[in-house]
Amino acid sequence: MSDRKPMDLDLARADFPPGFVFGAATSGYQIEGRRFGGCGLSHWDTFAATPGNTVRGEDGATACDHYHRWREDLDLVRDAGLDCYRFSISWSRVLPEGRGAPNPAGLDFYERLVDGMLERGLQPFATLYHWDLPVPLADLGGWRNRDVADWFADYTEVIMKRIGDRLETAATINEPWCVSWLSHFLGEHAPGLRDIRATARSMHHVLLAHGRATQAMRSLGMKNLGLVTNFEYASPADDSPEAARAARLYDGIYNRWFLGGVFDKAYPQDVLEGLGPHMPEGYEQDFDIIGTPVDWLGINYYTRKVIAPDGSGQFPALKEVEGPLPKTQMNWEIFPEGLHHFITWTHRRYTKGLPIYVTENGMASPDTLSDGRVDDPARIEYLNRHLKEVRRAIDEGAPVKGYIVWSLLDNYEWSLGYEKRFGLVHVDFDTLERTPKASWHALGRALKDKG
Repeated sequence: MSDRKPMDLDLARADFPPGFVFGAATSGYQIEGRRFGGCGLSHWDTFAATPGNTVRGEDGATACDHYHRWREDLDLVRDAGLDCYRFSISWSRVLPEGRGAPNPAGLDFYERLVDGMLERGLQPFATLYHWDLPVPLADLGGWRNRDVADWFADYTEVIMKRIGDRLETAATINEPWCVSWLSHFLGEHAPGLRDIRATARSMHHVLLAHGRATQAMRSLGMKNLGLVTNFEYASPADDSPEAARAARLYDGIYNRWFLGGVFDKAYPQDVLEGLGPHMPEGYEQDFDIIGTPVDWLGINYYTRKVIAPDGSGQFPALKEVEGPLPKTQMNWEIFPEGLHHFITWTHRRYTKGLPIYVTENGMASPDTLSDGRVDDPARIEYLNRHLKEVRRAIDEGAPVKGYIVWSLLDNYEWSLGYEKRFGLVHVDFDTLERTPKASWHALGRALKDKG
């Protein structure tokens, strides 16, 4: 039997290879506070201002006020014994109109933030886009408009000329499935569309923008560039061939489309059967840009979905059904084996030796502050189980170089407002006071010896 205390992690730093990095992640709109520092409006502001789109109409105007409290927050990263901090840059903060004149206060903020990481011995892991498209560009069609790839490359050049020389890694776009399918087909995120033509175009243009931004950073002499994709394990709801086909198509839309574009310079045929008629004319000619080589892949993983056919006959003709496993506050099944699957599968099938980072993994739970403490044993156990799957993949030869927890702070969880708490650190959204949770302390104990 293990002698581990319930509030400790099973694995420690010494159980991972030398140089393996541990970190925590956030995103700009979710924590910074859009109303501060000359930041422009993004389509999340207008989406949240539309009744019914977000819980209680909540938005990221104040969020966690990281804009003013960043020093305290970076201290929390350092004091947990973490090695890196994965943050995102707000396009609207850098370029309030999406193009044209930069916002000096925005550029200064990100420079201070990066320098603050370096002063604390933290490696800066930057992401250029985590969903907050400037409103003036949304008005021009946003991700449906092919020009978004050039706008994104120009924005990339502006910010990376300022901070690119001090970054450990840089990623282009966080979770292209969310930018496109979730937001243009399911309508659950900004811009809130449910349109298959818009979906097909955004699924292509988001990868074109990734390629153009990667080229822009290469032209600045930057290295260690990657793409961060999210994955969900798709299980058939039963043993029928129809359920197997539905789960396979879900896997194609969610997991194989974006990897196929970048690493195969082709999209999966089963998904093209539905999206092909709606794709931009001549899209095949963009694959050399989309396939611009990257230096690493980021894997964001949280859950699996149980998939059944919906009988509609309309693409994609599938639906999610309730699964039997324990669930998080998001009603997401806890299935750590899926993380092992995606690490080893992407290594064998796509990346073939490129470094892999687990760039997001974590859970929401209804954490409460009591007597100055926040006990979150379910999160500690979630981290335990997923870290073991990372360790298992490494033992099998997968080149995993780091594990980054989502999230450092409880924050604005998009259309779900402030109810779902993913943080290692509790945030009181009335006072904005930070309180490290038991999971933060457990990580600190596990990582205390940096060798």
